[in-house]
Amino acid sequence: MRSSTGLAVLTGAVLLLAGCSDSDGSSGGLTVSGAYIPQPVSADMAAGFMTISNSGSSKAELTSVTSDDGEVTMHETNGGAMEEVSGLSVPAHGQLVFKSGANHLMFDKLKQAPKQGQTVTVELHFAQSDPVVVKMPVKSATYVPKTGH
Repeated sequence: MRSSTGLAVLTGAVLLLAGCSDSDGSSGGLTVSGAYIPQPVSADMAAGFMTISNSGSSKAELTSVTSDDGEVTMHETNGGAMEEVSGLSVPAHGQLVFKSGANHLMFDKLKQAPKQGQTVTVELHFAQSDPVVVKMPVKSATYVPKTGH
């Protein structure tokens, strides 16, 4: 009886730890790092940046991003013009980088303006993989990450 109780507690602890995550998320061969949102100057719009890495042997297609905090769309910047896109590829054994002046997330119709120190949670949806939940910390408006995105 005693050993089965200990095993149940240990199993519960392992499952609890497996569900824990910091600002980064993962699913299958997909991992997210460096996620953040600069504190926006507008009350209802913001941008988001991160790197999605794919250790799998086939490309992954990011089809949408959702958040309970507002609408989220994916954009790319070409020749200085921002354009909404319906999907972005994460190459096999490669990365999809969201950075200022290039691919990025746009948050619109925010329920409240994100403030530095808060976190905005998003869910990344892929064509052939499980969704990835990412907690994006809100940084100062002038924050520049060490990775350059």
